[in-house]
Amino acid sequence: MKHPVIGGCLAMTLLAGSWLQLNAQSDRWQQRVKYTMNVDVDAPANKFSGKQHLEYYNNSPDTLKKVFYHLYWNAFQPNSMMDVRSRELGKIVIGKDKNGNNVYDWDNRVRDRISKLKPDEIGYQKIISLKRDGKTQSFKTVETILEVDLDQPIMPNSKAVFDMEFEAQVPVQIRRSGRNNSEGVDFSMAQWYPKMAEYDYEGWHPTPYIAREFYGVWGDYDVTLNMDKKYVIAATGYLQNPNEIGHGYEAAGVKVKRPAGNKLAWHFIAPNVHDFVWAADPDYKHITQQVDGFTAHFFYIENDTTRKTWPALAKSIPNAYAYIKKHYGAYPYKQYSFIQGGDGGMEYPMATLILGNGTQTGLYGVAMHEWMHSWYQGMLATNESLYPWMDEGFTTFAEENTIYNTTDSLKGKWPLEDTYKGYFRLAKSAFEEPATTHSDHYNTNYGYSNNAYRKGAVFLEQLGYVIGAEIRDSGLIRYYNEWRFKHPNANDFVRVMEKESGIQLDWYKQYLINSTKHIDYGIDGVTDNGNKTTVRLRRIGEFPMPIDLMVTDKKGNQTMYYIPLSIMFGEKPNENPAIKRIVKSPWFWTHPTYEVEVELPLNDIQSVEIDPSQRLADIDRSNNKAVAK
Repeated sequence: MKHPVIGGCLAMTLLAGSWLQLNAQSDRWQQRVKYTMNVDVDAPANKFSGKQHLEYYNNSPDTLKKVFYHLYWNAFQPNSMMDVRSRELGKIVIGKDKNGNNVYDWDNRVRDRISKLKPDEIGYQKIISLKRDGKTQSFKTVETILEVDLDQPIMPNSKAVFDMEFEAQVPVQIRRSGRNNSEGVDFSMAQWYPKMAEYDYEGWHPTPYIAREFYGVWGDYDVTLNMDKKYVIAATGYLQNPNEIGHGYEAAGVKVKRPAGNKLAWHFIAPNVHDFVWAADPDYKHITQQVDGFTAHFFYIENDTTRKTWPALAKSIPNAYAYIKKHYGAYPYKQYSFIQGGDGGMEYPMATLILGNGTQTGLYGVAMHEWMHSWYQGMLATNESLYPWMDEGFTTFAEENTIYNTTDSLKGKWPLEDTYKGYFRLAKSAFEEPATTHSDHYNTNYGYSNNAYRKGAVFLEQLGYVIGAEIRDSGLIRYYNEWRFKHPNANDFVRVMEKESGIQLDWYKQYLINSTKHIDYGIDGVTDNGNKTTVRLRRIGEFPMPIDLMVTDKKGNQTMYYIPLSIMFGEKPNENPAIKRIVKSPWFWTHPTYEVEVELPLNDIQSVEIDPSQRLADIDRSNNKAVAK
């Protein structure tokens, strides 16, 4: 590692300045936090105790009479909300398998496992004491939420200082965090500390931990982890004492001098992040890869599989980042860590926990997905509970495009084909709900996952069909530049795309996100009209869209007839100048049919086709093409 002490005061100063500059671009205020935590880990007992000093900046115009903290690990107890919710969803039949057996709506990582935890296997976070500005505060624990009634309100544009003592037991690995996961990692420490809930222009968000997503306050973390010397720790942030820690963090050529005692004090600083994760195992192998402007770290347990796949993953990162930076924006920190741990893949600022014993292809895929969360969950960080499709969906879109454009065997193929198929299955099922549904309140796991991941990705890919792929891509960079570190919502994103394209898009969000209406167009007839041909189109579904109609003559010449939707009040540019395009008058969304006059006799036409790119999420494409006989 060439820059073992990157971070510290220099990185803090640079990123703080970056945050101030970005914050000035919008009048939307943000709360701010500054955590200082010192934690003592009793690894054999799977417990730890900690002290937390929290400076909380109320930058809102509101007077706060109470505050809320998340106590995530209290979910890992029998009969918790997460436990009961999982078991209730597991009763729902969502289909049949190939043998005709019922398929139930389990989250297979959770199932009924929480209900079977013994007292020494559960998770908990207990608050021993809590003071605000030196005065003891009254509080109550409502499972995964700590509600604090303040003795004095926090006034607008003022600071409060909270000092807390807490203790916790690390749960058996079930969901995201825990001990002794399926691949043998000792500790995956996500959601491990009492975390202040977010307060924004919509008020407090004390969301109980049921299963889904997160929302946090940006700030600075100063964390010291005291743990047995045998452990290697990977974490959010920059290690401040690498030359006394070693384990691959030390500067080149330095002889590591560890202090006396049975424990090491690992001191991390993480500037301008909204969470802090760490993982620990005695057998972690730690390698690094220099990338454009930062260092990528990799922590994994070496075996016959990982000995090949993880170094190969490290070598693939510079090429992947070149694509990511161009299409989605620059990574602003000086470090990122890929850490074997967790229960599949879960994103955190400056790090991800991923399972690591899979194939090279599988490891690269999950790594790209979780890394892209650094953009949509880490920097843009919409409220994932309210807008999961803006996080998981946009991340899926970026992940799949990155994979397909950086893997030689996949280049030239359509990255979103399987994602569209997944959305179509949802649309034709009984489990689709509006994508505005709160992520914890979907009726099924199936409905949530397909809406968040697949429909959210379709939203972006199809947006390229509506406004043009190049404009959508430039709009994504503009979105990144204008809204990172500000928690944008759906309207914020749509307004960026409207400004970038000059096209009205409120209808697009209304139909695709706020409703469960579907797109279905068909060719209703092709008739001879002398030296011309009339193509009659029909909107069968309830979701209106602009139409690309490709006409191919018998010599193979192609002409694109483009029909804007009237409520767009604009038109996309010609995406392929090599093909002649004729722009027709707009189609009123109230009208079920539309006639296109083609400047060719019928017997000269080979075929007519609606949307040959197949980006239009038409749930029945069987009637989208007519071939002359």
